[in-house]
Order: sequence, then C-alpha cells, then structure tokens
Amino acid sequence: MKSYLFRRILYLLPVMLGVSIITFALINLAPGDPAEIILRADGMEPTAEAVAVLREELGLNDPLYIQYGRWLWGVLHLDLGESFRTGRPVAEELFSRLPATLELTCAALVFMVILAVPAGILSALYRHTLVDHLGRLGALAGASLPGFWLGLVLIYLFSVKLGILPVMGRGGLEHLVLPAVTLGFGMAAVYARVLRTGMLDVLGQDYIKVARAKGLKEKWVIGRHALKNALLPAVTLLGMSFGHLLGGAVIVETIFAWPGVGKFAVESIFNRDYPVIQGYALFMAVVFVLANLLVDISYVFLDPRIRLERGE
Repeated sequence: MKSYLFRRILYLLPVMLGVSIITFALINLAPGDPAEIILRADGMEPTAEAVAVLREELGLNDPLYIQYGRWLWGVLHLDLGESFRTGRPVAEELFSRLPATLELTCAALVFMVILAVPAGILSALYRHTLVDHLGRLGALAGASLPGFWLGLVLIYLFSVKLGILPVMGRGGLEHLVLPAVTLGFGMAAVYARVLRTGMLDVLGQDYIKVARAKGLKEKWVIGRHALKNALLPAVTLLGMSFGHLLGGAVIVETIFAWPGVGKFAVESIFNRDYPVIQGYALFMAVVFVLANLLVDISYVFLDPRIRLERGE
C-alpha cells in the first residue's frame, strides 16, 4: 500500500505541473491589463504613467517564464497571490468560502445517495416491470434537465408559488434544500442507472446463487453480498462526481446566491480578478486528483479481492 501511494503521488506531480502551466498560460492570454484592473479597483485613473509604474512593481514586464516561476514558487508555499478586487490573499479568500461549498456538496451527495441507491436496487430487482420503467424515465429526465433550469423551476414552485422555502442565501436547513436538490438530482439519475447495471451483473454470479441456495434471507443476499460488489463502479463515479459537484456548484451557488467558492469564482471572472481565477482552477485540479486517489484506495475495503500492490 505504501509503495503504491508513493508511486501515485509521483505520478501526480507532472499532472499538477501541467495544470499549473496551462492555467498560468490561459490567464496571461486573457484580454485586459492586470495593472489597469488594479488601478480601477482602487478608484484611480489608469493613466499610461501609473500603469507603467504598477507593471514594474508587479513584475509584469518580466519574461513569462520568470513570472511563472515566481508564481509557482508562491503556490508551493500556499501563496496564490492577492485578489485585485479585495486586496486579500487568494488562499484566504478561497478557504473562507470553502465551508459553504462543502456544505452544499455534502448535502447534494446525501440527497443523491438517498434517491439513487433505492432506485437502482429496485430497478434491478424488478427488471422490465413498471418500477424499472419508471426508474428509467426518471433517470432520463434527471440526466437531461439542465441544472440552472431545474433550479429556477424549484424556486418558482417552492419559493414564489408556495412560499415554503427561501429563495437565496445561506442560513438554516431550509436554505439548503433547494440548492442541494438542484445540484444532486442530475447525478442521482446517473448513479441509479450505474447501480442498476452493477446489480444485474452481480445478481447473475454464482456466489449469489449459492447464497440463495443456502437459504439466506433475500435482504442479506442483497445487502451484504450483491450491493457491496455492485458499488465498485458507482464508487469510481463517486470520486469523479465529487469534483463535478464542486464544479457544478458554480451555477447553483450563483442562482441561489450561496456564498461559496463557485460564486466567488464567477464574480472574479466578471471582475477579471486573475489571481483568484488561477487559484480556483488550481484548487479544482487538486480536488479531482485527490478524489481519484481516494477512490483507488477505497477499492481494497470494498472488495478484498482487489490489491493495489503489484503481484498481489
């Protein structure tokens, strides 16, 4: 296990280096002069003289490889620069909003599991019946509906018409319902279909037939033998979904005015706050990479037949 983790971490280094290069290059290709943006944010007139002085202070006149090296050195020390708009460190701005995004993402995951697991199991157990057909229809609808459209519909129904849930903002549990449902509904549909396929494959295995032949109760056969092995494809998807949920929270946080990292990133894009955009892109890359690593490690605990070490 230790050697596997060490190899995986080594493999991640060139990936993260490539991400940092692409992120830095794309930001520098974006239109607009950072010096002008900073001066306007401070309420100053961006004259040619003021812009030239500020560019020299910020090192923007240096070659790109020197600017990249200076930025990368700061990233390695958790220094992502300072926001043009607020003047605070980017890392501080992101981490101060991260709890709100994690709260929304975890709530969406809980909703997704509560909806997807029973739907997937029932669709597999009652294959080609009305239950399965309804599950397919729900999965098709969930995978097809755009998140922003679903969010607006939920706001109209439950906030405008019925008035039982708040429209926007972060507060109690009632503020979390609509954003979590909007974020998790589409992924729940995908999970339900993946789990159904996995369950159908596992239910046809010999060890399931043996367990039933021994007289084990059906709930034990499904819960302890079939479901555990059918979860492997779903866990793979879960690792990627966590990153997608964090990324998808950008739209949901904007619609519901949820004060998370995604909403802050959107505001930074409109304000051309380049250090924040760079920091957010790098943060999302790290999330995806770590999530995939955790998924690989979780295989061992879900299925003891799987070994991470070579030769086992």
